[in-house]
Amino acid sequence: MHDIVQDYYGKQLTQTADLKTTACCDISQVPEWFKPLLAKIHPEVLSRYYGCGLVCPPLLEGCRVLDLGCGSGRDVYALAQLVGPTGEVVGVDMTDEQLAVARAHQAHHAEAFGYSNVRFLHGYIERLDELGLELGSFDVIVSNCVVNLSPDKAAVLAGVQRLLKPGGEFYFSDVYADRRVPEAVRNDPVLYGECLGGALYWNDFLRLARGAGFIDPRLVDDRPLSVTDPALAAKLGNLRFYSATYRLFKLDGLEDACEDHGQAVIYQGSIPHLPHGFMLDKHHAIETGRVFPVCGNTFRMLHDSRFAKHFQFIGDFRQHFGLFEGCGSSIPFDATPAANNNGSSGGCC
Repeated sequence: MHDIVQDYYGKQLTQTADLKTTACCDISQVPEWFKPLLAKIHPEVLSRYYGCGLVCPPLLEGCRVLDLGCGSGRDVYALAQLVGPTGEVVGVDMTDEQLAVARAHQAHHAEAFGYSNVRFLHGYIERLDELGLELGSFDVIVSNCVVNLSPDKAAVLAGVQRLLKPGGEFYFSDVYADRRVPEAVRNDPVLYGECLGGALYWNDFLRLARGAGFIDPRLVDDRPLSVTDPALAAKLGNLRFYSATYRLFKLDGLEDACEDHGQAVIYQGSIPHLPHGFMLDKHHAIETGRVFPVCGNTFRMLHDSRFAKHFQFIGDFRQHFGLFEGCGSSIPFDATPAANNNGSSGGCC
């Protein structure tokens, strides 16, 4: 599969418009706060963007960030502006043609930003241990529509787990299916390159994530995908695909269900660009100044991560009141696009 992906993204695709599905983002959906970041990125880098979501979580200043499958570097250069001169962004990709574009414009971006804080490595995201990266050294790891292209997704998640600091997070967008993808679709070179053939059934992804130590995956947002090519649509039949953004925290003590310990948090409105509220995930839009009851896992995600100083915390783990209501197991994605919550940290770009 590596050969198929390298050929598709290195030779078959020369610009975003060459894609045959809506997996990649429409520029009209880019949030306002993100547009000034894009304005400083070289046009050639922007023209070869193939992501499916927004992988710039809040509060990145000074962080060390790793981008898996960085391609021509659009997200790396956007993240570089968010981490600032005291942070660093490392991009990893296996496609020489894409890396050549990313590296060709490093000097341009260093001049535009006023500092140089990025580097690009050639490598495979399921073999991160071969890149000489220090274990437990990254605050945040991101990926944009790339994990589905890997033939060994369990190895990707295991590598991410090893490289994250305690309290760090894997914040990534990818494509998922509403059922297991049949072999004929998996083996179709175009469907694989379009991020559909390698898409995981959403529940299988959750199992893989938990098996890698990410006990409580959190869905940030999602949208249904359309296949705009009639010939490809005919091959897919009743399969349905979704672009979704998840955040996986590396935290000890997370439980495999939402347990109620009588805890709550109060968001102080102090995270940049989020004065009115903070959206941890699709079901936790926390309004500024309001007492917000949370389960034990949500408490830990906020208390034991870079977000801690922006919240007040009420309660501890000395009492237990059973299971939080609404902890279900049905498909988590929306069938139709929904408006962003006020205070959202993301949304598909």
